[in-house]
Amino acid sequence: MGNAYTAKKKKMNPKLKFNIQLLIVVLGSIIFATGLELIVIPNGIMDGGLVGIAIMLSHIFGVPTGTFILILNIPFLYLGYKQIGAKFSVLTAVGIGVLSGATVVLHKFNPLIENEILLSTIFGGMILGAGVGLVIKFGGVLDGTEALAILLSRKMPFSVAQIILYLNVVIFSISAFVFTPKQAMYSILAYYIAAKTIDVVVSGMSETKAFLIITKKHDEISDAISKRLGRSCTLLPAEGGYKGEEYKIVYTVTTKIEESKLQTIIYEIDENAVVTGHLADIKGGSFAKKDIH
Repeated sequence: MGNAYTAKKKKMNPKLKFNIQLLIVVLGSIIFATGLELIVIPNGIMDGGLVGIAIMLSHIFGVPTGTFILILNIPFLYLGYKQIGAKFSVLTAVGIGVLSGATVVLHKFNPLIENEILLSTIFGGMILGAGVGLVIKFGGVLDGTEALAILLSRKMPFSVAQIILYLNVVIFSISAFVFTPKQAMYSILAYYIAAKTIDVVVSGMSETKAFLIITKKHDEISDAISKRLGRSCTLLPAEGGYKGEEYKIVYTVTTKIEESKLQTIIYEIDENAVVTGHLADIKGGSFAKKDIH
């Protein structure tokens, strides 16, 4: 009873949790708008997705980018509500609303970086990625193409990531004619940097990797991993397909930055061990890191 009560007591109030999500989504939207209006756009660089289309339309018609961001995203907000859910739609609507308003306000300020296209590409991409990453991490998006991609992925033999990639190839190709091929190439670089920054913000350096270690010294390796890395292991029974030998496979989960140390431990004990790893989003179980003394 005591453990159940403690677990219940520690659980965050759903309303408080949602308010925190809203706050972070607003913060992420403002960060994104800052990178967009004060670094990226003044230096002739654009983003992908609907934001990229909004930048091109703003350039052609002379209407603020934020206005087009809001107009273009309205149908996709409804699509997101139908396909993903009300909470996602609320967070996304708040994010896009704040982004739209913030870009209009920030448009009146002087750029943070001028006439430095490479510097703008690098730091602009990082700031855009940081803003979007925060919004995604806390349950929303700032671009309706994600909702469209989710819908299309259910009807086409492509993943969400592939569909977004194909859409952006078209958008950046068009931007080469609206602006210049050089600006389009810098925009692609900024988009790539933003995507990598999003990965870091959403997953962090603690992204996990699961390993299967095939070795005859499974007990020694399992014990060493526990003592030197503070990671628990699971021993999986296995049988050789050729000779029919019975042995055990060591299964463990570490962060990416621990991978090198893990391999050192393994090959110190058994230089003939076979190690295979794959990226994994591990939740639950007993794979949490424990203190090393």
